[in-house]
Amino acid sequence: MDIQEAIIIYGTLSQETRLRVFRLLVKAGPQGLPAGALSDALDTPHNTMSFHLKHLLHAGVVTSRKEGRSVIYAANFDVVRDLIGFMVKDCCSAEFANIREDKKKGCSIIELADCY
Repeated sequence: MDIQEAIIIYGTLSQETRLRVFRLLVKAGPQGLPAGALSDALDTPHNTMSFHLKHLLHAGVVTSRKEGRSVIYAANFDVVRDLIGFMVKDCCSAEFANIREDKKKGCSIIELADCY
């Protein structure tokens, strides 16, 4: 990830409704949620929710798929992982944060120091 991609993502998530939608989608996991459920959960009109979902899609932090008549949105965990990795790699000193690969589990682990 480069700095311009990170700026677009952070700009998109800096709006309250979009951040709330994104957080709901992260909690929902890979299966995601229908647009209507997101509107209902946040008490946001459907047309307003569509506007915000379009921004999230454009930034790449969510994906969408059709299931019957519904559009299901899900957090794009690959982009989120890359964004977090970008921040830790380029913005933090190794004494405060570290990313290591857990080959046994097949995942990256971020370790944050709790001391200064």
